[in-house]
Amino acid sequence: MFLFVSFLIFSGALFGAAWYVYSVPRQEESRLLGARLREIRAKTAGGRGPRAVSDLMIHEDRGRLTFLTDFMQWLGPARRMQAYIVQANLQYKAGDVLTLCLLIGGAAYLLLGLAGMSLTALRIVFSLALSSLPIMYIRRVRNRRLARFEENLPDAIDLFNRSMKAGHNIHAGLETIATETLDPVKMEFKKVVEELALGSQLEAALHLLGARVPLIDLKFFITGLILQRQTGANMVAVLENLSVLIRERLNLAAKMKAATTQQRFSAGLLCVLPVVVGLGFWVVKPEYIRLLYSDETGSKFLTYAICSELVGILIIRRISSPRL
Repeated sequence: MFLFVSFLIFSGALFGAAWYVYSVPRQEESRLLGARLREIRAKTAGGRGPRAVSDLMIHEDRGRLTFLTDFMQWLGPARRMQAYIVQANLQYKAGDVLTLCLLIGGAAYLLLGLAGMSLTALRIVFSLALSSLPIMYIRRVRNRRLARFEENLPDAIDLFNRSMKAGHNIHAGLETIATETLDPVKMEFKKVVEELALGSQLEAALHLLGARVPLIDLKFFITGLILQRQTGANMVAVLENLSVLIRERLNLAAKMKAATTQQRFSAGLLCVLPVVVGLGFWVVKPEYIRLLYSDETGSKFLTYAICSELVGILIIRRISSPRL
């Protein structure tokens, strides 16, 4: 017990020192930037006071749990989670989502203990499964949005090519995509046009677009625009071939999906069958199922069955969902 308490105290002191080293330079930079902006506002006001002009700083909504958000961003997983949230076009904060996952996992662990589940490993497995639901939701929304973007991207490229053939420049072609296409392509290119209107460089705005929409086809499109901007080469033929290639790949993926429908249905049936059988036994003979979580030996068998089921689902999903 003494060693455990000493380990907790040492770990807390270590994380506190690391957090201090990480946060103090950033706070100093923010203080200096705020002082400069206050000086600029005071000079711009012309004697009317610093409140006569609007604030020049963009204040980001950092969520409800600011300390946990900053701490998780320092650890690293929150940065990747925030990138996924931006790609899914959601308004959540990574720190709030990860905190919600921790709360769900802790609450599930305690409730399962109160329900009579004695084996710790089984409670941990259920708690991890329930705590991953918010992350799975964000990944699902992100994947669906990227799929819609990829479907509409060939039409956007064709529209850009027609604009370039008509004699317009790159900015006009991007504005055409931002006004004449469908979401989410329209939304993302509208952000690019707004960034250009605010004075951003074309390369920087396009790189930000590639970060928000991590599709390899869009990266080819962005690379073509940057090369045309830097070298002055004629990229219309290349972009036309790119749109044709994207359409052919999407058609091939749709044909493969239609050809593997029966296999994917069989895979889903095999994955759901143990759960259905377990629910059936719970209704018909509940004492059979009760042994799996009330008895220690039964809990071990149930833990092994759940882990085997998850591994089987991942393997079957990998086999029945080929990617181009």
